[in-house]
Amino acid sequence: MRLHVNYLIIISLVILNSQLTISFAQFYKTNSPFAHTYSIVAYDKDTGDMGVAVQSHWYSVGTIVSWGEAGVGVIATQSFVNVSFGPRGLELLKKGFSAQQAVDELIKSDEGREFRQLAVLDAKGSAASFTGVKCIQPAGNIVGENFSVQANLMLNDKVWPAMAEAFENSNGPLAERMLIALEAAEEAGGDIRGKQSAALLVVRGKSTGNVWEDRLVELRVDDANEPLIELRRLLKVHRAYEHMNKGDIAVEKNDMITAMNEYTAAMKMFPDNLEMKYWTAVTLANNNRLNEALPMFKEIFSKDSKWKLLTPRLIPNGLLKVDEEALKKIER
Repeated sequence: MRLHVNYLIIISLVILNSQLTISFAQFYKTNSPFAHTYSIVAYDKDTGDMGVAVQSHWYSVGTIVSWGEAGVGVIATQSFVNVSFGPRGLELLKKGFSAQQAVDELIKSDEGREFRQLAVLDAKGSAASFTGVKCIQPAGNIVGENFSVQANLMLNDKVWPAMAEAFENSNGPLAERMLIALEAAEEAGGDIRGKQSAALLVVRGKSTGNVWEDRLVELRVDDANEPLIELRRLLKVHRAYEHMNKGDIAVEKNDMITAMNEYTAAMKMFPDNLEMKYWTAVTLANNNRLNEALPMFKEIFSKDSKWKLLTPRLIPNGLLKVDEEALKKIER
């Protein structure tokens, strides 16, 4: 008799679990990935640039949470994510919707709205956000001047206020300020589950028409023990290579003084980076400062002889402008 009752209980639980699973799948239409997280959307009133930054204990959070387009706006869609909020929100902004109007329209159209968290910032710097009542607590959002911060499934309710305070009290480029906000969130407690991935996106306030010029910063850490530490490292590398790129452009224009300044700035940020040091040495040589360049070439060649093989190949296209005697000194 007891065995019979146990079987009935097991069968009932299986049926109930099946019904719950079907109900859950139907409700979310099987297309709502988890991204319980904290994020910020923000505007730089000095440059007009717009950005979105996010961290979560979820793999590759930047691929589903953060959206942005130059001259249009930026969006963070999270909690039980309705990924369509990203592209649909940008389309609404293109049609002239304000940030608040876009949030209202997207939330109104979604049956699962109470499980969603959404933030939108438009090209004028206006922000709006929403936190559904069924987001896993602690959860909340704060809209401030030119930004919105939002978080759910946090260790405590101090996380998003800490983000708002950190952003408001920060200075410098937008990407660095948003990263400061993320770091403040982590210091305040962060995601109760821990940390795994992070992303940072900055787009121009006005589009140039060239996508490759409009995305000023686009960094992702998809899986790491310390995603924010890695994101900060990548941002520093990004800034260094901005100097390198400006140096390359200056070389193309035969502006060796500017090239020298840019390469030197990059090298100072990463003094152990051989490529940055190499192009600094090349630029020194091109500016008749061979004596300063020679010790650098020597150090570089001793660490990696392939740079020595490369050097004479720069002569035919004018990237290295030295005579044969100087080239021999460099190679020695």
